[in-house]
Amino acid sequence: MQIAIVLFERFTALDAVGPYEMLSGLPDARTVFVAERTGPVRADTGFLAITADRTLADVPRPDIVVVPGGPGQHGQMENEPLLDWLRTADATSTWTTSVCTGSLLLAAAGLLKGRRASSHWLALDQLARFDAEPTGERVVFDGKYVTAAGVSAGIDMALTLVGRIAGDDHARTVQLASEYDPQPPYDAGAPQKAPVHLVEKLRSRSRFILR
Repeated sequence: MQIAIVLFERFTALDAVGPYEMLSGLPDARTVFVAERTGPVRADTGFLAITADRTLADVPRPDIVVVPGGPGQHGQMENEPLLDWLRTADATSTWTTSVCTGSLLLAAAGLLKGRRASSHWLALDQLARFDAEPTGERVVFDGKYVTAAGVSAGIDMALTLVGRIAGDDHARTVQLASEYDPQPPYDAGAPQKAPVHLVEKLRSRSRFILR
């Protein structure tokens, strides 16, 4: 099973690394990071880079596609080489997935028309521009398309997918091995729970951090 995780400049690191940690636990899985060019691709902080070992052209038929989001997503919305690759890979993929604003790239490629999909809460309304049906759910399955809400939701998405592919016990084993047992010190991880002034603060900045 080949898993292709797409990289582009200014992606959000956890969007890619979270699913990588979970999906790499699938039996006989081979995970590859792909980009338009091989070499280091810098995350949104500018301090961390992940190496793309293969170009998009090198990996035309992955079994699973994972598209992260991040501030760099905006600059990829009309990147035809990437969008064409997503369409080509999707034609034969078993699962096509995204994390955070990565769903906007799937939508821009025309893959989410008429489908329910999730994204970061600040970007949800953008999905409707591409005839997708936005939902605030953390993980959304619609056929072979699996979209996750913002950043940390990619871990839940990937672990849920591990269960669909390899069974519940295998997914539980992956969860236990990674000691994924969230106990956050604050209960402000969704706009419905967070203080209003923090929600509005992020809304006012969203054109800078998510587009």
